Amino acid sequence: MTSLHGKTLFITGASRGIGLAIALRAARDGANVVIAAKSAVPNPKLPGTIHSAAAAVEAAGGQALAVQCDIREEAQVEAAIAATVERFGGIDILVNNASAIWLRGVADTPMKRFDLMQQVNARGTFLCTQKALPHLLKSANPHVLTLAPPPSLDPKWWAPHTGYTLAKMGMSFVTLGLAAELADSGIAVNALWPRTIIATDALNMIPGVDVPRCRTPEIVADAAHAVLIRPARGFTGQFLIDEEVLRDAGVNDFTRYAVDASLEPLPDLFVD
Repeated sequence: MTSLHGKTLFITGASRGIGLAIALRAARDGANVVIAAKSAVPNPKLPGTIHSAAAAVEAAGGQALAVQCDIREEAQVEAAIAATVERFGGIDILVNNASAIWLRGVADTPMKRFDLMQQVNARGTFLCTQKALPHLLKSANPHVLTLAPPPSLDPKWWAPHTGYTLAKMGMSFVTLGLAAELADSGIAVNALWPRTIIATDALNMIPGVDVPRCRTPEIVADAAHAVLIRPARGFTGQFLIDEEVLRDAGVNDFTRYAVDASLEPLPDLFVD
C-alpha cells in the first residue's frame, strides 16, 4: 500500500501542530480524517480550531469531520467514535496525538496540572484505543500510532519534570502493553517520536527554546504516513523515531524540514 486513499483516520489533538500536519498529509492521499480536539472556538494565544483544521483537510483533498472532544471524558470519546462510524463507516487508523505538557519540578507543579497530564496523556491514549478497538478490528489494515517516546528509566529524563515524564512515558507503556495484548489481532500498535524539537505551539511551554533550530511538523507527518501505509500485521510494538523512519523510506536530506537550514536542529526530550 502506498496511499491512505479512502482510509479513515481518527486523530486526537488535530486542530493544530503535529496532529494537523498528519491530518493534512493523509488528506493529500484522499483520506477521511476526523479532527477530534477541544478547540471549537478561536483562541488568540493558540491558533487553529477543529473547524479550521477540517477546512484545511478538505482543501488538501480529503474528507473531514470536525468533532469537539475532550479525551478525558469517556462519554465524549464514545460519541466521537460513533459520529466517525456513522459518517465514514468505520475506523482504519487511530492517531493518539493529544498531549498535555508542563516542564517543571515537583515544587512548581500544581496538582491540577499534574492531573491534567495524567488524564490526557496515558489515560486518554488508553481510552481512545479502547473505544476505537471494535472498529479497528474490522479494518483491513488497522493501525494505532501514538506520539510517544521510547520508554526510558534514565533519571536524567525524570529529574527535571517528573510529572510530565510520567505522563509521557505513560503513553509509551500503554503502547508497549497494548501492542503485546493485541499482537494476534492484526492491529499495529506503535509509537512515533521526533528526533529534534518540533516548532509547534507547545514550545510556549518551554522557556528559552531557539525556534530557528527546530524542525517543522511536516517531518513527523511524513514519517507517520510512511508508518501508516505499511502492512499492519506483524509490524507492532515499535518505538520509532521520525528521522529513522524516513531514512528507511529513502529520505536522507532533512533540510526541507528545518525552520532554518543553516542551523543544527536541537534534539528533543527523551532522545539521546
